[in-house]
Amino acid sequence: MNEGHPSFGEAFRVWVKVGLLSFGGPAAQIATMHRILVDEKKWISEARFLHALNFCMLLPGPEAQQLATYVGWLLHRGPGGVAAGILFVLPGFLVMMGLAALYAGFQQVPLVDALFYGIKPAVLAVVLEALLRIGRRALKHRIFLWLATAAFVGIFFLAIPFPLVVLAAGSVGFVAARAGHPAFLPAAQAQDQGAADRIIETGADHLRPGAARLTRLVVLLLLLWWGPVLAAMAWGEGSFAAIGLFFSKLAVVTFGGAYAVLAYVAQEAVEVQGWLRPGEMLDGLGLAETTPGPLILVNQFVGFLAGWRDPGPLAPWLGGVAGAAMAVWVTFTPCFLWILAGAPFVERLRGNGALSGALSAITAAVVGVIFNLAVWFALHVLFARIDEQRIGPIQLGVPQWSSLDPAALVLAVLAAVAMLRFHAGMLTTLAACGLAGAVWRLLLLP
Repeated sequence: MNEGHPSFGEAFRVWVKVGLLSFGGPAAQIATMHRILVDEKKWISEARFLHALNFCMLLPGPEAQQLATYVGWLLHRGPGGVAAGILFVLPGFLVMMGLAALYAGFQQVPLVDALFYGIKPAVLAVVLEALLRIGRRALKHRIFLWLATAAFVGIFFLAIPFPLVVLAAGSVGFVAARAGHPAFLPAAQAQDQGAADRIIETGADHLRPGAARLTRLVVLLLLLWWGPVLAAMAWGEGSFAAIGLFFSKLAVVTFGGAYAVLAYVAQEAVEVQGWLRPGEMLDGLGLAETTPGPLILVNQFVGFLAGWRDPGPLAPWLGGVAGAAMAVWVTFTPCFLWILAGAPFVERLRGNGALSGALSAITAAVVGVIFNLAVWFALHVLFARIDEQRIGPIQLGVPQWSSLDPAALVLAVLAAVAMLRFHAGMLTTLAACGLAGAVWRLLLLP
């Protein structure tokens, strides 16, 4: 073990912490990892973190979970990547399983709802801190600020699909680097390539792609991915084969995260398969937003209700657990395939000038994407009603000011002051706001 390099056990404990703190969707989750891995632990450099993030933003599936897998792989090879990816999802998976069971049986969880009522405003402070920290480092040239602004406008006001925004930014960076623009050249992006990267690269043969290793890895992960689906198809009972096939297909096309595919999932689950009733998809999203882990865990909620209502010869609760497990398995197993198979090639291209320019432009666009997620989240946390309006090609989400939640606003402001002014810890802030929200909702609310 190199000096300064974390042991597997130390990294394991940190990935548990990351998983437990991964509230608030991808913006907050990326902020959490950045704060812990780059600022506090200094296990990975700023530049390498952003390089990995750029790659993950190009992939289908939850980018924050894939980023955790990538960094875990960098630090401790395949086992490290698998541990990081699983631990990022596991806390949310366990919480969502319990909430889905309560929902299916009782359709009300007032205590949990009250706790997360307070946590959600605190997540706004986490996202704001991420924007300030990553923005300061990623937007060092005026052209990057323009790219971030264009990405935000494109997604928030024009509803341009996320993959097109990333592709456009990458194309700008690629062309600018080839043209010799100084802001996009590798020398301008080589900052913060210090001890952390040198430690990672010492004797790290896993960073170099190999045909034999790649073949074994792809075959193994494809068998793991499709084994349960094929077994469910052979069994032929209940809804489990349909769950596996649908979410396997979804895992390949979910560019842009959970929000990009919610309408499609809802249509399939409600109108085609009959797994959910109208309105239940939004309930599932609400539960996913208030639990740790990726928002795509809403798939687990859908899988649970599908298995609950069509369990075959199983008891409903056991069918729900099996359906949820199938949905989660086929949602996240492909993520390990994309990362563990693709990361060595991405690492090999780190010194490529044109690619460096493309990825630096994508980094700037990511700041705009995070800002878009922050604004969207703020609107839905602070206001009970958002009216969707269109003015030509422009799409606006206009809050009804009469629906402003003063308590949520106060909690958000206090959390921001605590973290940005007094540098309060994230866990402390989330816990304090969760407790305050529970007291307000259960004891003080008229």
